[in-house]
Amino acid sequence: MMAVARDIHVQGELRYGEPMSRHTSWRVGGPAETFFLPASIDDLSAFLAELDTSTPVFWHGVGSNLLVRDGGIRGVVVSATKMLRKLERVDGYRVRAGAGLPCTQLARQCIRWGLGPSEFFAGIPGTVGGALAMNAGAHGGETWERVESVRTINRAGEFFQRAPSEYSVGYRNVTGPANEWFLEGLFRFEPGVEPSMETLNDMLERRKATQPLGLPSCGSVFRNPPGDYSARLIEAAGLKGHRIGGAEVSGKHANFIINRDNATAADIEALIDFVRRTVLEKHGVELVHEVRIVGEEAA
Repeated sequence: MMAVARDIHVQGELRYGEPMSRHTSWRVGGPAETFFLPASIDDLSAFLAELDTSTPVFWHGVGSNLLVRDGGIRGVVVSATKMLRKLERVDGYRVRAGAGLPCTQLARQCIRWGLGPSEFFAGIPGTVGGALAMNAGAHGGETWERVESVRTINRAGEFFQRAPSEYSVGYRNVTGPANEWFLEGLFRFEPGVEPSMETLNDMLERRKATQPLGLPSCGSVFRNPPGDYSARLIEAAGLKGHRIGGAEVSGKHANFIINRDNATAADIEALIDFVRRTVLEKHGVELVHEVRIVGEEAA
């Protein structure tokens, strides 16, 4: 890979050949050709405006739902989550949250403010931006049920305020204007719905008891099919503990694939494909992965 964007002046930080294994929860992934950590929204906007239009741009959150292949990512990876962490209460029932804010933090503060239903955000292992991008949900709640508007930035560094009506939102899927990324969301909660810190803590304890949180993973790998659970189908197919290379189907939660022993991205992707094919063969159900797989295969 050749480094790009060397001639662009930034206030933030540009890194070249940055290992994406440092920036994904699976702890795998080849190098980013160029990795940009903007200092501010204005720095990000100026950088995008000046960047050659032929250069691919990949927006990176915290990497909790991402598999980067071993050959890495061409072009520029923008990592802006550290500067997009603001959270403010707008009025009695609305809050504005930056795309880099952890969903658990959003849940805890909304509960302190008495805004509900908000506990379900604690069950989302990522940031507000990632939750917006895939309509993440947990414990019966979904992100876009609470969205009143979003602020975005496009490939040219221009800002937009957009309504939910400008997006097609489904189960773990959001489609909207091309080449735009979420900067923040305005969320509306409901009068008369009292949230509970006890419920939130129960959710977190349940996660700890049922998921392999101490090992590198991306959370749930597959979407739940209609009327069933991916974890049940995978376990019923006898795949708990199945390994390819250093990647393993968790013995604690079958919809988790863990990096057990220095797995490569290729190990994990091969195991994802094996699980999908086996469940289709044994149950006639085609699982769809919700993890995002990006980048180049190793040479």
